[in-house]
Amino acid sequence: MIRTSRPALALIGLSLASIALAGCTEASSADEGTGAATGSCDPADVTLVGQVRNESNPYEASWLDGGDAFAESVGLEQQRLTYDGESTKQQEQIRQVLAGDTDCLVLNVLPNGDADTKPIVEAADTAGAFLVTQWNKPADLSPLDYDTWLSHITYNGVESGKQIGDALAEAIGGEGGIIALQGILDTGAAKDRFAGLEESLAENSGVELLDQQTANFSRQEALAVTETLLTKHGDKVKGIWAANDDMALGALQALEQAGRTDVAVVGIDAVPDALTAIEDGTMTATVSSDGPWQGGIGLAIGYCVATGELAVEDIADDNRAFFAEQFLITDENVAEYLTPKTDPADFECDNVFNRVAGPLS
Repeated sequence: MIRTSRPALALIGLSLASIALAGCTEASSADEGTGAATGSCDPADVTLVGQVRNESNPYEASWLDGGDAFAESVGLEQQRLTYDGESTKQQEQIRQVLAGDTDCLVLNVLPNGDADTKPIVEAADTAGAFLVTQWNKPADLSPLDYDTWLSHITYNGVESGKQIGDALAEAIGGEGGIIALQGILDTGAAKDRFAGLEESLAENSGVELLDQQTANFSRQEALAVTETLLTKHGDKVKGIWAANDDMALGALQALEQAGRTDVAVVGIDAVPDALTAIEDGTMTATVSSDGPWQGGIGLAIGYCVATGELAVEDIADDNRAFFAEQFLITDENVAEYLTPKTDPADFECDNVFNRVAGPLS
């Protein structure tokens, strides 16, 4: 099997073949709400599905590539689904997938927003499909209350938002004005990352937040928003804090067009273009959640349960909803992350929770 021993930050580039939903031997299940369903599927009969917003976002494309890598490692193929950031389209795709044979179906899903998670979870649980979700869910929704919702994986957005905020403050010498580009506001990631920036600002009193606007995690929106804010605030802008790398790269484009090479920029996701920008000195810092690992690990957890190699009742409660490890990247360590390294043991069933950084409280 394949998984990164260090965050795999380059796209894995595997080819995709379309697949049909496959049946398998009947999965065993426990009483409703106990989280004790365990599969008995033949590995060849498992169907793997990964769903993200779009592949134009390099981080989300790398997620699907990581899913392809895991699928290939177990002799299967991943069905790649994208919903273009449209909640209605996401829900319809889920309904279509669940309309087929679901006994050995494994889903690794990025819900569009917190409100989109519950209907996905309930539909998958009713159908008996094995589900792992990542990033977005309401705080009061727990995998422990469902049979086949195996795990929810997220990252400490407050921590990562503060990490890049502190890096930005250091880059501008501890004083000066900055602007902030927020993500999709109905997501825990966007809310938490901005809360982390606020913590950083509280500790770096010389840094002033001149303005903040959402650019919805989009490079093109960030380009337009940055152009507007640069016009509005002019030379007062010494730094740009972006809630993801795609927006940071849009901001860099706007700065280049404006001839502003004096502005520090930070982001989150560690996509290849951002790493290159850090290496050449045009970007200051990013945080890696390792998209390829995310794309593989959600499928790996589901595969292990579907095939009976991992029993749900043996998964610790703290591993049913958890923060995964993340990594701050600057010019001092970016060289370590430019070339991905893989470790076949990383997606083995007894290792799938090795990156747990703490329970999601």
